[in-house]
Amino acid sequence: MDSEWHCVDMLAGCRRKTSMQPSGLLPLPLTTTSYTMASSSVSAVLSLATLLLLTAPLVRSQPAAAPPAPAGPLNLTAVLVKGGNFNSFIRLLQQTRVDEQLNSQLNNSFNGLTVFAPTDNAFGGLKAGTLNSLSQQEQVELVLYHVLPRYYSLTIFQTASNPLPTQASGKTGVFKLNVTTTTNNQANVSTGVVETPINTPLYSEFPLAVYPVEKVLLPYEIFGPQPPAAAPAPSTKKPNSPPSSSAGEGANSPSEGSTGSGANLKGREVGWSFIAAVGLLGIAAGNLL
Repeated sequence: MDSEWHCVDMLAGCRRKTSMQPSGLLPLPLTTTSYTMASSSVSAVLSLATLLLLTAPLVRSQPAAAPPAPAGPLNLTAVLVKGGNFNSFIRLLQQTRVDEQLNSQLNNSFNGLTVFAPTDNAFGGLKAGTLNSLSQQEQVELVLYHVLPRYYSLTIFQTASNPLPTQASGKTGVFKLNVTTTTNNQANVSTGVVETPINTPLYSEFPLAVYPVEKVLLPYEIFGPQPPAAAPAPSTKKPNSPPSSSAGEGANSPSEGSTGSGANLKGREVGWSFIAAVGLLGIAAGNLL
């Protein structure tokens, strides 16, 4: 059979056309499925290209997202101010300038800090004149006594060994306190002078933990019973020796001697007078004879 290629158009493609068709079969109609699919693909590509062209300027003009701002240095005073009800403690921190020392340590320490922050009510419970009776050095020690030189969570307190050193301890081994915990995850702090519960932390994220307390922590070294004053040492100076009897005799001898001399003189005068009288009597008797 002779055949030839019959092309409808370039998109639909070409089909072979035969000169003879089998008996009883109708000629196959030309299908447009390929043409429709091709047209849809072209339209989709054109639509996508148009969308990209329209949105490209918007994408280019949108600024890049700014990186998150770095967190500022940790500040204990700011934490207390945000918590409220710590004005007296903040004032004492600033007057002693301990706040500067602690803020610097917070941002340069690998161990962190734990602060027991007395509330304003805690300071109000002190006897009148308690703080004013302290020297400047004792006020600094009082503030540092409320700070532990490492980070303690309530869980860490359960395994801590008492007594715990404070920032006031230094290398002397004094100014320590005790923290005891209970089975319900509660804790108490004791100084030997006062004891108070440790409340829910105001801030607890390494390197800083701040626990409000309802009593000012009074260190035993300042507010504990003071030992009695030592008795004065006996004097090493020897008392003056009383005059000896010989010395007394010697001292009295001149007067006694002088007294004796006066008596002897009087005796001599009496003797001479007696002799003179006898002589006169003898003379008188001779004249009479």
